[in-house]
Amino acid sequence: MACIDLPAFCLQLLLRREQSWRQFPAAVVESDKPLALLLHVNEHARRKGILPGMRYSAALSLSGALRAAPISAEQTERGLEEVVRLLGRFTPEVEPSRDDPGLFWVNATGLEGLFDSLDKWAGLIQDALREKEFEASVVVGFSRFLTSAVAKARRGVTVLADRALEEAAARRVPLDRLSLHPPTREILKKLGVRTLGAFADLPPEGIAKRFGKEVKLLHRLARGEMHESFRPIELEEPPRKRLILDYAEKDIARLIFLIARHLDPLLRELAGRGQALCEVELEFRLDRKGTLAECVRPAAPTLDAPQLVDLIYLRLQSALREDRVVELTLTARGVKATRAQLELFAERARRDLAAADRALARVRAEFGDKVVVRARLREGHLPEARFVFEPFGRMKKSVSCDARPPRAGAPPRGAGLVRRILLRPLPLPAGPRHTPSGWMLRSLGRGPIVRVLGPYIVSGGWWQRAVHREYHFAETKEGELLWVYYDRGRRRWFMQGRVE
Repeated sequence: MACIDLPAFCLQLLLRREQSWRQFPAAVVESDKPLALLLHVNEHARRKGILPGMRYSAALSLSGALRAAPISAEQTERGLEEVVRLLGRFTPEVEPSRDDPGLFWVNATGLEGLFDSLDKWAGLIQDALREKEFEASVVVGFSRFLTSAVAKARRGVTVLADRALEEAAARRVPLDRLSLHPPTREILKKLGVRTLGAFADLPPEGIAKRFGKEVKLLHRLARGEMHESFRPIELEEPPRKRLILDYAEKDIARLIFLIARHLDPLLRELAGRGQALCEVELEFRLDRKGTLAECVRPAAPTLDAPQLVDLIYLRLQSALREDRVVELTLTARGVKATRAQLELFAERARRDLAAADRALARVRAEFGDKVVVRARLREGHLPEARFVFEPFGRMKKSVSCDARPPRAGAPPRGAGLVRRILLRPLPLPAGPRHTPSGWMLRSLGRGPIVRVLGPYIVSGGWWQRAVHREYHFAETKEGELLWVYYDRGRRRWFMQGRVE
């Protein structure tokens, strides 16, 4: 028996989705509301005094850099299915916990013949999870309960060679690592009971009377008087189709025709399981260059074959250019589908966010997953450091924060000015000191400057590198409003951007 624990599983899913949040205090909240409770927090948040159970607004008062978002049940389910599929590569029997998302038990019996040792087998599981950006502890032992207790208290790989070592390791596990209610834990702490071993040594007669049935059940498990049975789920192989071509094929249109003809049966098989396709894997055996593997993901799980064929066509246009295909394997991976995803017709909203997601998926399929990004504001001293680009997921419905009508006599609301910032300030050519106005911008094709506003001084950076900039808004004769600054340290003018 082996236990794999992915601590704070929902938080790990959140940080996989929001990569830039790893360096900030981050938390999973139960809902997108100011008074929502924090469910999980990372170590950055704990160092700021932010703990699970706090209200989001109270935690935000402790650190303005806190990043928080909810994780839906659908997202958690998809993450669990992904881990189950991964663990299925190492053992045929996997049981995910029904009460603790991120806790898994697997059957390790008889695997010594396939791997050099159970240590290596457990290390391969941890490496595979790390490649998917999951942090996990793996404990190999004999008891379902005791391995899970040790996994909650340790990190890395632990192989317990016999039952005596397993019991000794479990007795040292602190009680705060187990799922005890805080009031019960506090009472036990006052009694001097701080470890699982001390808890197991308590007399069983008064446990149920004082603490209730749930604590009595835990006490019986700790004493070895009760054993929970191992109930692995049935791992379904994803629908797969292998095509051996009669002759090497290079024409993408004919390949797409073959793929489209065999994709429909795969989608029907997924629909029969109550699933929708989340990704389709294509493996090509090429005539000269070995194999080529491609993975195409729609914007959302779907059973729409034309949408998938369109994405596959865009990916193959850039992937297959010179070599010929002699063999093709299609693998359709699905997730639990919602009722709307299984319906033939769906009512369209006025703003079709799903259509926007499909358009972005086409861009990713043709140019790669990293080309669709969004700008996110962050704290920074200099203008070019106050934003960062991060991967963009799915479109979200936005609601205007100010939907009130304007006051009587107030000026009409119009579009404001936009300050366009260059990723790197553009050095302006040097010139004589007493040249007429406009010499800085002459080489850029701009006309002479007719008005200058400023200076607006930005200075500081003494903690790393001293910076002193004098910003100006320079209006040219053609009406352009440029944003320039003079760098005192480098004694040179730069263009930071322009106002539109």
